[in-house]
This record gives sequence, C-alpha cells and structure tokens, in this order.
Amino acid sequence: MASKTPPPPSPTTTATTTATNPPSPTTTNTQQQQQQHQFSIQFGTPEALSQVRSLTDVGTMTRLLHECIAYQRSLDLDLESLLSQRSSLDTHLSSLLKSSQVLSIVRSDADHILSSVRSTSVLAENVSAKVRELDLAQSRVSSTLLRLDAISQKSACIDAVKSSLESDDFESAAEHVRKFLEIDSKFRDSSGTSQREELLAYKKQLEGIVKKKLLAAVDQREHSSVVRFIRLYPLLGIEEEGLQVYVNYLKKVISMRSRMEFEQLGELIENNYSNTVSSNTQANFVACLTNLFTDIVLAIEENDEVLRSLCGEDGIVYAICELQEECDSRGSLILKKYMDYRKLMRLTEEIKSYSKNMLSVGSMEGPDPREVELYLEEILSLTRLGEDYTVYMVSKIKGLSSIDPELGPRATKAFRSGNFSKVLHEVTEFYFVLEQFFMVENVKKAIKIDEHVSDSLTTSMVDDVFYVLQSCCRRSISTSKSESVVAVLGTAVNLLSYEYLEALQQKMREPNLGAKLFLGGVGVEKTGTEIATALNNMDVSCEYILKLRHEIEEQCTEVFPAPADREKIKSCLSMLGETSNNFKQALNSGMEQLVATVIPRIRPILDSVATISYELSEAEYADNEVNDPWVQRLLHAVETNAAWLQPVMTANNYDTFVHLIIDCITKRLEVIMMQKRFSQLGGLQLDRDARALVSHFSGMTQRTVRDKFARLTQMATILNLEKVSEILDFWGENSGPMTWRLTPAEVRRVLGLRVDFKPEAIATLKL
Repeated sequence: MASKTPPPPSPTTTATTTATNPPSPTTTNTQQQQQQHQFSIQFGTPEALSQVRSLTDVGTMTRLLHECIAYQRSLDLDLESLLSQRSSLDTHLSSLLKSSQVLSIVRSDADHILSSVRSTSVLAENVSAKVRELDLAQSRVSSTLLRLDAISQKSACIDAVKSSLESDDFESAAEHVRKFLEIDSKFRDSSGTSQREELLAYKKQLEGIVKKKLLAAVDQREHSSVVRFIRLYPLLGIEEEGLQVYVNYLKKVISMRSRMEFEQLGELIENNYSNTVSSNTQANFVACLTNLFTDIVLAIEENDEVLRSLCGEDGIVYAICELQEECDSRGSLILKKYMDYRKLMRLTEEIKSYSKNMLSVGSMEGPDPREVELYLEEILSLTRLGEDYTVYMVSKIKGLSSIDPELGPRATKAFRSGNFSKVLHEVTEFYFVLEQFFMVENVKKAIKIDEHVSDSLTTSMVDDVFYVLQSCCRRSISTSKSESVVAVLGTAVNLLSYEYLEALQQKMREPNLGAKLFLGGVGVEKTGTEIATALNNMDVSCEYILKLRHEIEEQCTEVFPAPADREKIKSCLSMLGETSNNFKQALNSGMEQLVATVIPRIRPILDSVATISYELSEAEYADNEVNDPWVQRLLHAVETNAAWLQPVMTANNYDTFVHLIIDCITKRLEVIMMQKRFSQLGGLQLDRDARALVSHFSGMTQRTVRDKFARLTQMATILNLEKVSEILDFWGENSGPMTWRLTPAEVRRVLGLRVDFKPEAIATLKL
C-alpha cells in the first residue's frame, strides 16, 4: 500500500533529511538510519547533481524531491519580486540618462575653470618670485644701512670714550664702552676690526684707571668713592671681578672694626687682671658679638642695590657666604676669649669635683651660684645672638626668588657646620653643667633657709624652689635646643622627687603627733599650724608642678616645631606629671595621719550612738526633736577638734580633711545602725539625723557631701517604708534619678531591722 505523500518542507536553500519511512528491521540497522537522517543537499550548487546521483534510498529521494520542489517555488517567488520592480528600474535608468547630459556640461565647465586657475597660479608664482627678490634686496639694503649706522655709532663711541678719558669722566667713558660692545656684538664682522681694537685699547686703559682708583678708595676707606667706581664694573663687563673686589672690601671693613673692638676688649680684660681693685667697666662680650653681627647684616642690607647691580641675587648670596667666613673667624675668637675670660673650663671642673652626683651635698664649698647665674645670662645672650643671626641669614637666602631652591638647605647646613657654630656648641655644653649646678644649689639653699612667711599658708621654700625651677626651665627653652630642655627638666624632676619631697614630708614623720596636736585635750595652735603648713606645702607644690608643666609645654610648642624635639620634651613632661601624682599620694598619706589624730577625739561620741534606741514611740520621737540624742554632740566635737584648723589650711586641704573625717563618721554610723532595731518612727528619726549631718557638713566644705551620706540616707528611706513591698516602688526601673549604693542583700538586711516587717515578706522580694 502506497504511503501518504508528506507536506512540502519550508523553502530553504539547504535540505536536511528526516526519517519518514522507517526501514525494515530485517534489512536496515541503526547506523544506516542515522546516515539517512544526516544526509542533506544544498540546492543550486555544482555538487548537488553528483550527490543526487549517488542516492540509493527511495525515502531519501522522495524527501529531497519535495525539498527541491519547495526550493523551486521560492526561486519563482524571488523572480516575481524582481519583475515587479521593472517599471521603477526603467524610470531610474531614464533619469540617469538625462543626468549624464548635464554631467557632460558640468565637466566642460570644470575643464574651463581648471585652465583659468592654472594660468592664474603661474602668474602668482611669477609675481611672488619678484616680490621675494625685492624683499631680499630691501633687507640687504636695510642691513647695509644698519651696519653703516653701527659703524658711525661705534666711531662716535670711540670719540666719546677718548674725550671722556681726557676729561676724567669715567662714568661717561664706561657707558660708551658698554654701548660700543653692545653694537659690536650685533654687527660683528671683519670690517670693524680696527674700531674694535681701538675701543678695546681704550677699554683696557679705562679698566686700569678704574681699578687703580678703586684700590685707592678702598685703602682710604672712602665708601662713596668705592661705590662710584664699583658701579663702573658692570658697564665694562667685569661685574664678577667687581663683586669679588667689593665683597672683599666689605670684609676688610668689618674685619677692621671687629679687630679694633676685640683688641679693646682684650685691653680691658688685661687692665681688670692687673688692677688690684676691680674695675667698674666690665668686659662686654655680648656687645662685641652684637656689633659684629650688626656690621655683617648692615653690609648686606645697605649694599643690596650695589650687589644686585653686579650679579643680581647671586651676588647677594655670594656676599652672605663670604661675610659668613668673617663671622666664623671673628665670632669664634670672641667666644673663645669669653670662655677663657670666665674660665668656664676650670669652673666646670670645679663643679664636677664638688659633686659627681648633682643631687648630693658635698663637704667642700662649691662655686658661688650668684656668679654662675651671671655666666648663665651671658651664655644665654651669646647663644641667642648666634641663633638669631643664623636664622636671619638663612631666611634671607631662602627669600631670594631667582636662586636655586636647593641653595637654602645647603646654606643652612653651611651655617650650622661652620666654625662659629662649633664654638657656640662648646659654650652650650658649659651651659648644661652650669645650669644644673645653679638649679641644684639654689633649691638646696631654698630648703635650708626655709622659714614661715607671715600672711602665707606655705613656707618660703615652696615659692623659692619653684621660682628657681621656672627660671632655669625658661632659660633652657631660650637656648632653642631640645637637649638643654631635656637636661634641665631631668634635673628638676630629680630634685622634686627626692630632696624637695623629703623636705616636705619631714614634719609629718615626727612621733607623738597626736599628743602634740592636742595637749591637755585642747588643740595646740602652733603645732596645728606647723602640720597644716607642711600639708599646704605639698598641696601648693602639686599645683605648681602642674602649672610648671603647662607653661613649659606651651613655650616648647612655639620654640620647637620639629616633632622629634617635641617627643623628647614630652617624655620629660610626663615625668613631671608622675611627680605630681607622687606628691598627691604623700599629701593623702599626711592627711590621713592628721585625721587619725582627730578621730579618736570624736569616736567616743560615735560609740555612744550604739546605746541609743531607735524603737521609738510617738512620745520618744517628739522628745528627740526637742532634745537631740547625739547628732549635735557629734557636730560640736567635729567643730571643736577640726574646724579650728580651717584658717591655717588651704581650701583644698581643708575640704579633703573634712571629707576624710566624714568617711570615718559614715562608716562607723553604718556599722552601728546595722546592729540596731527600728520602728517606723525610728526610721524617721534616722532620716532626720542624716539630714542634719548633711546640712551641717555642707556648710563646712565647698565640695558636695551628699554622696558621702548616700548609704545612710538610703537606709533611712528603707526604714521609713509603710510595708515591705513599697521598696519595689524605689527599686530597679522605678528608682528614677536615684542610684542605689546598697546591694540587694544589704537592702534585705536593712528591711530586717524593722521590728514590724515579717522575714517571710522580705524573703519573697524579687530585687
């Protein structure tokens, strides 16, 4: 039975076979089926015919036939589409035919224009060639005229130079030489050789005259004449030579002045040595060094215009560097003479032999600190001068705009590594030793001559010691060297931590302090004043240490911008802070000793509170309101045994003293109250007692005392409750602004003190 013909495939150019008639399973295997599925033909290609001829399977032939028919139908559709466009294509072809006629006309016009442009171009090239010839001729004529004019001007310059030399008008001669050289540099050729040689001869003659006149002016130190002739050097083209001559002249002037002052200083020193009576005129090395620096600075400032006219800003830099050599030479001599005059080497050796450890007192007598202070002020003035001069000169170089940016750091290094800087460093080394000696000796002296000062709460050594420390620290900062500050601060910390602190603590170490403070049961004013003064000394010293640290820190912030210097100083300042803490600990220890002498006189009244009942009836409660059982007696005892010390103590010390007494009172009262039994009226009585104590002690001290009585007040609050469960209205989230100082266990214990509260109710509380 014939199979049903399948529908034609979609029109494509490539046909891919699909199995439509399954082969007999007895004649075809699975591999043949896969080959049939994979067989395809691309219609319209030369290979398609050979592929069709190779077919053997009927099913595949049938399928490919239908695909071929579909392909043919698609070709027919394409042909019909192309034929439908025939009319529009014909229209386009006819329009193109008409356009070709127009294009031919355009082409002929374009050929005509091209011909015209070519002829015009040829004409323009001819005209341009003529113009170039004319321009070349004109430029040659102009050059010739300029050369003729230059020859004329050079001839006039030669005549003017000759005339000026005859009339000794050197400025005019130099100006005409400069003008001739400028013209000759522009129009230099063989034709002007004779003029050039003639002018150079006059120039050489003029140079000889100017140099001779300048040397004569330098020898006679006629500054106006020197400036007059030095201004001619740039006109003659020998400005570098002029710069050297002028700077050497300035160095010579400065050297002569400095040498004269130095010799006068030496004569004055010799006279002081030779005279048996000390001369009233002292050798002033500071003034001598100041004059040297002033001469150098003025030489740069007042001759700024002349130096710039010679070699611009480079001339200023050259002058600064050259004059610095004079500073290194003369300045070093002044400093060495000063060290020799003050015998600093021998003085430092005496100090070192006097005490290897600067904090210990030697048996031999050392140098006079007053003389040492004079030397310190002189050294400080000399170092300040050197530092200010160096900073000014370096900033002057850095302020010049047209010089090499790296010249500033090099100049700074040159100034810092010069001979003057090295000698100044030697002087600074002596300063370290002298300053430390001066500080130690004066602190020891202040401690030794310590005495009570009228109308003062401290003794004399407090102000004296810190004045010395402050003065020495300020001096060390003025040197602008962090090493000085670190060394002086280290010595100050050691003095405060050992000798000074030991001197402050000495009074508190006396035995039988309580017996001396209350002889015959009455406070002894003299002993109380001595003890209070010792404590005041510590208190004020703590304050002074912190002030000293703050002042040093502020000054060092301004003087030392480098982070490395600040870090070194900061570590020393932290040591000052630790010293202040040590003083506070010693102060607290001394204050506790004082309180320990007062509390025994109050304790009997406190102990008597244990005998007072708080299981009150209404009548007893009312009677206590009239006849206070113990509070007023306690307060009277405090006033009698403590308040009399208030006028002789600092406010801070007295507040601390009162608070320590309060601590002892509250601790004892808490212990006593925890051992009593209370009625509700007893709780009210305790609350009234606590309020009376808070009110009275608040008037005795400037600090708040409520926190001291917080536990006692909270105990009274608990004992005032109507019933046990009311505590929950004040506990936990319901506590409001109040912070409980009692633990839950203590709250239960206080509730248990009420005679009318049941233990079962207290035990069931969830606190």
